[in-house]
Amino acid sequence: MQNNDPIYISNIDINRITAMLEKLPSVSEELMKLEEELDRATVLEPEDVPENVVRMNSIVEFQFLGEDKVLTRRLVYPQDLKNSDDISIFAPVGSALIGLSVGQKLEWPLPNKRVKTIEIINVTYQAESNTALN
Repeated sequence: MQNNDPIYISNIDINRITAMLEKLPSVSEELMKLEEELDRATVLEPEDVPENVVRMNSIVEFQFLGEDKVLTRRLVYPQDLKNSDDISIFAPVGSALIGLSVGQKLEWPLPNKRVKTIEIINVTYQAESNTALN
């Protein structure tokens, strides 16, 4: 399933993520998919990103289609992982979340050649409006 739904990202987020990717010695297949998603994203000023869009430091509720459990995680940079409720932008699921809006679904590759469809249920906190966190 090719997803052509629009995704949005702030110029701050894309610049930081891209800079971090460029510093990695090698890029996995999952991170190559993240790069593809960033390439197709509409880049906006932070204040212009809709509130229902997953950004860095957002708390997002999502689920894998076919499963009942709704997961709640905060999307963070790898160095900001603090507890099990945080998920790194470079983790396979974290890479899928960035830029998606509430209600969007995205088929995403996971380790071991698995593919799952992720649906965004809710974005409950938009930290980017607090520039101290970004």
